[in-house]
Amino acid sequence: MIFDLDPQVLTILILLGFLAAFIDSVVGGGGLIALPALLFVGLNPTAAVATNKLAGTMGSLTSVISFYRSGKLDFGSVIKYFPLAFIGSLIGAWSVTLISPDILKPLMLIMLAAVGVYTIFKKDWGGSTTIKKLSPVRIFGLIFLLLAIGFYDGFLGPGTGSFFIFTFLMLGLDFLKAAGNAKFLNLGSNMAALLMFVYLDEVHYIYGFIMGIAQIFGAIVGTQFAIKKGSTFVRKLFIIVTMTLLLKNTYDYFFS
Repeated sequence: MIFDLDPQVLTILILLGFLAAFIDSVVGGGGLIALPALLFVGLNPTAAVATNKLAGTMGSLTSVISFYRSGKLDFGSVIKYFPLAFIGSLIGAWSVTLISPDILKPLMLIMLAAVGVYTIFKKDWGGSTTIKKLSPVRIFGLIFLLLAIGFYDGFLGPGTGSFFIFTFLMLGLDFLKAAGNAKFLNLGSNMAALLMFVYLDEVHYIYGFIMGIAQIFGAIVGTQFAIKKGSTFVRKLFIIVTMTLLLKNTYDYFFS
């Protein structure tokens, strides 16, 4: 039980859980911190991913509530996309039992690079909200894209927050509202993957709940900090996290 845990393990789960949620609550990428922490305390890779989904769901729900209360989450328009992220992630998590996630890693690296470079050079992008009307073709493309990102989150995961935010930026939202809407869909994809991992009995509940409680507090602080600083801050953090994800996963792909 919790009282029998090594103090060092508790400290790692709490401190790194808080830090992971602080970043993840705004632009995603918390897995860069949370997953190595869970591996360090002794979980195998599958259990670490599954346990991170439990903690991440707790943190994501907290972020969603904070964004909604601040008016930075357009619940009425984004709720219709929630099932797409949920169903896609459920299928993706199930697919992990059939094929190796490694097959998506090269595509993930290309997509992260494209997202990062595009955002860096399009300097005025996401500074204000200018909603774009979607044609039937673009609506179909959006549905496919959100299903694909959801699938990716359940199947592999790193960079999901960046991809969701990028999608809402393309729809014309500013960075802060894009982050709020993206976090809502990320909650859906986290929940779906968590359900599948619970079914597969891969979740370490003690570690997951400890890190999850830390992530609740990290999400509260991170979300409020982002709301206070505004879209300019979120844009900078988005670029930093996206490029860090790219460098980290490129290194892992070629040298691990």
